[in-house]
Amino acid sequence: MTVLKTARVRVPASTANLGPGFDTLGMALSLYAWIELKEAEQTAFHLYGDQMNGVPQDKTNLIYKVAQMVFREAGVSVPELEISMYSDIPLTRGLGSSASAIVGALVAANTLIGSPLSDSKLFDMASAIEKHPDNVGASLFGGIITAVWDGKHAKHLRIEPDANLEVMVVIPDFQLSTSKAREVLPTHVSLKDAVYNISHASMLVAALASGRTDLIAEAMRDQLHQPYRAALVPGMTEILQNAYHYGALGVALSGAGPTLLALTDQRENRKAELEQYLTETMNKEGITASVLNLRPEIEGAKVYTEGNTHPFMDMIKGELTI
Repeated sequence: MTVLKTARVRVPASTANLGPGFDTLGMALSLYAWIELKEAEQTAFHLYGDQMNGVPQDKTNLIYKVAQMVFREAGVSVPELEISMYSDIPLTRGLGSSASAIVGALVAANTLIGSPLSDSKLFDMASAIEKHPDNVGASLFGGIITAVWDGKHAKHLRIEPDANLEVMVVIPDFQLSTSKAREVLPTHVSLKDAVYNISHASMLVAALASGRTDLIAEAMRDQLHQPYRAALVPGMTEILQNAYHYGALGVALSGAGPTLLALTDQRENRKAELEQYLTETMNKEGITASVLNLRPEIEGAKVYTEGNTHPFMDMIKGELTI
């Protein structure tokens, strides 16, 4: 099998759950990581951007380890790699930073060896690494996805986001690991709460697929995880209850948090009002936070071939020759 000279991939960030769709619903967002892989005589790393601070620069690096999984699966040996990465995705904030790295490594490594593995195989591998399919599915396929995973195989359906849908995220200035956010969840839930979430998740999928944005506010409500995680994110309870009054179509904790997201309609002129409410609510709790205005990203992991303009070049200001 021929190893290509270079593999370059852009991967979108993602948000998971969207309220009631715990570990099953995901949406790609217009925030990105860029990954480049090359075969090398000795493994080396070029990491750019503030989000790369503290990322390992040896063979314990996640990108390296995931790439080697692809090579083993394909029966190919590429033991040494030159790995370059730039990311705009904040680490451990609930915006799929680990999922984007996993998907980027899978797709770039597969591309480097001629793409012998199918997208469905990469999705299985990504879900097994991440332990749930929502973030990785969104980053791999783009758009909004609903997914199931049985521990071995993942399947998904993709929903095209409404053209007027936008996403405002408020990112508190502290990190929250997924493991810590899962520790506060109960091991058993009541039948009442289970039915509540099934009904709301079902309505949310139908509302997103049919463009019924008027139903999103009610459909995004949740009883499985957000009430338990609220204590970890000051201001979260108030925002979940009241953001609708300031122009949000729906609001939820983004993944495991601490980022909160609000779905908005670009035809409504209330962004400034909503942004002010979100930041002031956090500030009242003594939390500094930044706000980003994003869109659902309809493209998933995107491979750049030789000759294509690659945004990586502008991001790193010519520090790499690619």
